[in-house]
Amino acid sequence: MAAVLAILLCAALVLVAILARRVRRLERRLNGITRSAEGWSLEAILEGHLDRVLAVDREVDQLAARTAILEAAGRRAFQRAALVRFNPFEETGGNQSFALALLDAEGDGFIINSLHARAGTRVYARTLTGGRAEGQLSAEEAEALKLARSAPAGRPAVADRPDRQSSRGA
Repeated sequence: MAAVLAILLCAALVLVAILARRVRRLERRLNGITRSAEGWSLEAILEGHLDRVLAVDREVDQLAARTAILEAAGRRAFQRAALVRFNPFEETGGNQSFALALLDAEGDGFIINSLHARAGTRVYARTLTGGRAEGQLSAEEAEALKLARSAPAGRPAVADRPDRQSSRGA
């Protein structure tokens, strides 16, 4: 019985040696396939890519936070503008007076009105909240506000009133 066990043990050792040799050959072939030109293993390459993916993910999160801040600030920036030039008095030449409406995304902003006459120029300003002014608007201010509301964001609207008499009279 001992002889049979010794033969089986020898056969098992031969099989283990053959299998170990095959495993080493397969490992060399696998390393040859999975190594980069610089000699890095596939595992090292994948870890490097994973590190890059995680870094890009962190950067995307930071950019998303910055974008949210910029979008909130952008809503408060003047996005719509309109200028109406007019001649309020018969004795002055040209459309040197104007009403300028500046609005943000919520319709808040200002209307700046300049009246030019021979004796001087006067500048007035009105605040706008939600697209509404405190008090009655002149025809030119109302036109500037209407043009600003309908103007595409970032593109100012301009209107000249060469032949129309102002609502302010002479």
